[in-house]
Amino acid sequence: MRKLLLALIAAGLTIFWVTGAVASTPTTDVRLTNDCVIPATPDPATATTAPPGYTPPPPCSAGTTTPGYVSEYTLATGTPVTNDPVINECSIAHGRQNEPAVQMDPRDTRVLLGSSNDYCGVFGTKDANGNPTAGGPLWLGYYRSTDSGQQFVSSLVPGYPGDTSPYAALSQARTSGAGDPVIAWDAHGRAFFGSESSGDPAGTKKTFGDVWVATFDNPGGPSSANTLRDGLRYRGTTVVANGSSAPNLLGVFHDKTAIEADHTGTSPCDGDVYFAWARFSGTAGGSNAYFVRSTDHGATFSNPKLLTSSVKNIQDPDISVTGNGHVYITWDQGSTNSGQTEGVGVTKSVNCGATFSPAKTLVGYTGYSAVDVADPQAPSKPSAPGGDVSSEEPAASGSLARDCGDFVDHCKSGFTFFRRVTTTRSTADQYDTAHEWIYVTYDASHGPVLPTGTTYGTISSGQAADTAANFVRYNGVTGQVDLGPTLLDPAGAEQTFPDISADGGVLHTLWWDARNAAADCRSPIRPIGNCSDGTSVPALDVFAKTSTDHGATWSGSAQLTDIASNGNREQFDDRQVPFGGDYLWITSKGTNSFGTWTDWRNTRAGTDAREAPEDEDGATTDVYQCRATLTSTDKKGNTTKSFSTDRCPHSGGLDQNIYGDATP
Repeated sequence: MRKLLLALIAAGLTIFWVTGAVASTPTTDVRLTNDCVIPATPDPATATTAPPGYTPPPPCSAGTTTPGYVSEYTLATGTPVTNDPVINECSIAHGRQNEPAVQMDPRDTRVLLGSSNDYCGVFGTKDANGNPTAGGPLWLGYYRSTDSGQQFVSSLVPGYPGDTSPYAALSQARTSGAGDPVIAWDAHGRAFFGSESSGDPAGTKKTFGDVWVATFDNPGGPSSANTLRDGLRYRGTTVVANGSSAPNLLGVFHDKTAIEADHTGTSPCDGDVYFAWARFSGTAGGSNAYFVRSTDHGATFSNPKLLTSSVKNIQDPDISVTGNGHVYITWDQGSTNSGQTEGVGVTKSVNCGATFSPAKTLVGYTGYSAVDVADPQAPSKPSAPGGDVSSEEPAASGSLARDCGDFVDHCKSGFTFFRRVTTTRSTADQYDTAHEWIYVTYDASHGPVLPTGTTYGTISSGQAADTAANFVRYNGVTGQVDLGPTLLDPAGAEQTFPDISADGGVLHTLWWDARNAAADCRSPIRPIGNCSDGTSVPALDVFAKTSTDHGATWSGSAQLTDIASNGNREQFDDRQVPFGGDYLWITSKGTNSFGTWTDWRNTRAGTDAREAPEDEDGATTDVYQCRATLTSTDKKGNTTKSFSTDRCPHSGGLDQNIYGDATP
């Protein structure tokens, strides 16, 4: 411990933590995504005859079933919507969800609204032979709890392709998919869901890159005493900026969204809604932060405003509102040849977002990005077209890849791993009128840079370091960091995706941590969960802690997850590569706090028939799937064999979920 302290002090890190054993999980983990009603056998989305190797889906959770998904229109009005094929499909999907968001109603801490990238509707279509195909929407989930997160009802934000409810007409969204959910509440029972969206409903390769905000309110009005109905009624979706509709992300594309609303109840900006995002230019390269605001509760928004004209290559903007109504935007900024500091950037508005100060660097860091060298390989037999798309385009041979798996997603190291990179989150306590503090978390490189002995790395190919969650307190009055950088928990390992919340005088944080993995499967020179023998194991747990003195000291860490997850399950790009999203989320008011994360405990393991022989991971990242052998003969009589796409996508292999728990 003494050596660790000396090393940290030498690195310029301020150390505040409480020693002692890690606390146990606070309560039983709760599932937000209830897409697991058990269908009849065989799965009705498969052909009339079950495909080879098919067995029914496993029980949803602990041997029980759930009500499935419900139309948001039905939740708000009580009127059933019985002819919605997307909602019906979502109830039996056993599908994928990642990038969770959750926010606690500042008027009533019993009310929680959650969301995620929800793929539950993707396999609701069939080909000419009755086999399931990836033709349905990826959309924003709408998950609602009115008992402080003890249970959630699952739905989708209205306006998705195939929405048959009366609410569909209220949406301006023009795309076939939506993701990167973010949520905020005002102080009057209104909730706002922000998103980036892409995909042409006509089926072309155009990626529209729009950003939009959906608004929900209390049917009884902003002064309703029945606060359990806050954020229940959908009021519409407003597109705040359009992309350039170019194919394959080559035009102007908006991503990495952030949202906040002034819920101080007292500031001149009370009720204003703020939305920011990163704008990427596929042809010119680079990215910048843009911002809009609404002064009419999300009905309309201002024209987009460029915030980062003096910096380049920004990601992950986030928005904080202080107790006096001042607005702060932070972001990650990469280093450049022009001398730009790698770290967290910040800008400030003192007039409700009308104008902002010049961008400046809040704190520097050494960031990380899991990378490898792409080494695409072909399976012994190709798959028929029609599988679902990847989270991103596969990297070309010899280039750097941000995630690795099988076949076209294979990398030279042979490792399988999900995408992860340094990410910044920030917040302020909107009820603290005595200070103008911004609380920032980020995960960055920590400790010595080590040779990996492979093409994998986090600093560069072949070079890696451990990663750790950090905390900084920024004083908006002085424009200086007055506390930190602080390691949130030096006892952790391979920490990633931290988040922080602050309302009501208490700080709450959470992050992914691999400390519980066996020593042979926990090393900075290999991806999270990858063991020295090439196999992959469950290594992801969520840890959390709290501070009651504005971040000066912190409690011991508490483990939130009841069960560790293997985030390297190959569930994307036709079961070839993993994807866990780019963030976790925590929300709070005072001592009431709730956190959410992406979880793989319900994923059904299996084997991939296309691997012949079995590849480096020994089937430890493969998921359950059903593939038939197809035979075709050309005009010359030559016979070619191939594999079908997965014909049982509802059977548990894609069962990635959002779980949550009360946090310290």
